[in-house]
Amino acid sequence: MKKALVFFGYLLVAVFMYLFGESLLQWIRQGGTEYMLITSILATFFALFPIIPYPLIGGVLGAAYGPVFGSIITWIGSSLASIVMFAFVRYGYQDWGKKWLHRYDRLSKVTDLFERNAFMTIFITRLIPVIPSIVVNIYSALSRVSFIRYSIASSLGKVPSMILFATVGNTLVTNPSDLLYITLFYGTFLAIVYILFRLFNRYTPQTKE
Repeated sequence: MKKALVFFGYLLVAVFMYLFGESLLQWIRQGGTEYMLITSILATFFALFPIIPYPLIGGVLGAAYGPVFGSIITWIGSSLASIVMFAFVRYGYQDWGKKWLHRYDRLSKVTDLFERNAFMTIFITRLIPVIPSIVVNIYSALSRVSFIRYSIASSLGKVPSMILFATVGNTLVTNPSDLLYITLFYGTFLAIVYILFRLFNRYTPQTKE
């Protein structure tokens, strides 16, 4: 019963976003700073139900609100959506998920390794926009990672990519020629993060979280 209620509640909101997503996106394009709270809530729903790719939503927000406010709203929406998804899976399906994660020996070993390095792993995966957010959300929720540890690591890791989405959206409207510099800067940033992560794994003892 609990799993069914959680599932149908999620499905109901998904149908709503499917029916009215385009209209809500048009409203966001015309929004002003006085509507930032409502827009942040809408951004959360868009991130939860990616009928429209969220990088596009971030670009629209950046174009509508500028790079600073656009980045903040984009980050709030994406971070809250990830936390809600985590809670949804953890509350409704973790008992089933634990059995599945440890059913196969190889997957069980990967999960144990993930749980020992959960904070840094979640943080790093959030820095790379091409890694599907929903995979990180669900896998983390099915594991034994704590809610607080996940929320902090996930939210902090989302900061650079959300700034990227909003800045690109704003740049397309104001100065498209700067896109090359943004791409080079973010590529360099990811390379540095990857090197630091490898060094962290090499010199940090593997202790259970």
